[in-house]
Amino acid sequence: MTTTIQLSQQTLSDLPVVGPDYDRSQVSAGVVHFGVGGFHRAHQALYIDKLMRQGDAMDFGIIGMGVMPSDVRRRDALKGQDCLYTLTEKTPDGQHSSRVIGSIIDYIYAPEDPAAAVSVLADAAIKIVSLTVTEGGYNFDHVRGEFNFDNRHVAADIADLKAGKTDELRTFYGLITAGLIARRAAGTVPFTVMSCDNIQGNGEMAHRMFLSFAGAIDAELAQWIDTHVPFPNSMVDRITPETTDADRAELPYDDAWPVVCEDFTQWVLEDKFAAGRPAFDKVGVELVDDVVPYELMKLRLLNASHQGLCYFGYLAGHRYVHDVMADQRFADFLLAYMEQEGTPSLRPLPGVDLDAYRHQLIARFGNAAIKDTVARLCAESSDRIPKWLLPAVRENLATGQAPVTLSAAIVASWARYAEGVDEHGQPIDINDRMAERLKENAAGNREDILAFLRDHEVFGDLVDNAEFTEAYAAALRSLHEVGSEATLDALLAAHN
Repeated sequence: MTTTIQLSQQTLSDLPVVGPDYDRSQVSAGVVHFGVGGFHRAHQALYIDKLMRQGDAMDFGIIGMGVMPSDVRRRDALKGQDCLYTLTEKTPDGQHSSRVIGSIIDYIYAPEDPAAAVSVLADAAIKIVSLTVTEGGYNFDHVRGEFNFDNRHVAADIADLKAGKTDELRTFYGLITAGLIARRAAGTVPFTVMSCDNIQGNGEMAHRMFLSFAGAIDAELAQWIDTHVPFPNSMVDRITPETTDADRAELPYDDAWPVVCEDFTQWVLEDKFAAGRPAFDKVGVELVDDVVPYELMKLRLLNASHQGLCYFGYLAGHRYVHDVMADQRFADFLLAYMEQEGTPSLRPLPGVDLDAYRHQLIARFGNAAIKDTVARLCAESSDRIPKWLLPAVRENLATGQAPVTLSAAIVASWARYAEGVDEHGQPIDINDRMAERLKENAAGNREDILAFLRDHEVFGDLVDNAEFTEAYAAALRSLHEVGSEATLDALLAAHN
């Protein structure tokens, strides 16, 4: 009977992969991170691990902090192996490179003891609180961009903090704000709140949302946060699929939660920190004064293109992204969208070859080694489309500098996908916080071609714009009548 080795600090020297070559017992906490998923572990945690291998950032060890029920499983997986995990990078030609990452040193599931979690955040040693809580985690209205005070957990946290209570906090807003309250009372330098989510102006968005939350507790607290707490913008990029059992089986030892990702990575960060930061520039992070042009490039080209391929691709029967990209019509469609509608909405980026960037994205999407799923890209669309695609649509409509035909077709493909059945009659499992409402809206597509667009919470007044709705309606009718591939062919023929 063969016994496999379990990944742990004790077994590191027995594993056939490179592990941390630094003394982890000498690493102290300097970062608390909310949203410890695959992306964080393939990105921010990797950059800090690289610094630690150079003898730097030993006081910037990461404490993961979870607030969602699913975070219990993540906590148990990581803590069961001393917070170590394997990161495997896969190139398009099938080359694999694995290493064990050691920069995460603890994981706290905050709901088990919120007051203890707040005490960690209040510790002066914590210099950065970072976030990858997904696009939907920021709790704001898509159309108005205002904080949603109707969320019952948020409302409960506000009431508790008004009363000076921290033992039942439920949200990262409540926990982080409680940590700042404690630091303000102690006269301690506040931590920096660093958003790493795919939202335009992610730091500015986090800033506004935290000010709204804090202002509901105490106006003077909000003013103190506004004056003293930095919220740097950032642009982060690395395609990181969800971990599968096949990923675990590829390793010659037991790792409960490995990560697989592409070999490309990028991080552009506004250099604005209150209590210091790791020497990120030593490991390839671009530290800049203005991240917004880079954010727009990534959101409106990469992220919006992901939406451009996923619904059309899923309807056509593809389940892996590389299979979608093996069909040249999809590559041509995405390039046409990026060149004609995405790029005109960008800000100047001196020194960046946008044509090379666009073609690099097509190559990255086609990386078969990482087995990225189409379903992953289709998930949580009600949070993604309004943040990634619709801002470019609105800008192009307002300026008239570019058409919106292909963007409208992408939205139409989402509307067709939300009907819940693909072109082969197979049911679609819609993974979205608004799934039932989206399906109900899409059920009216054939009787009222604009039914899906009439949801103002998602689309605002876009349904009233004739230029957009004409292109949208034409694409949706075509999807119903001839299917996704023929619809793409017609769109490309019209644009060539």
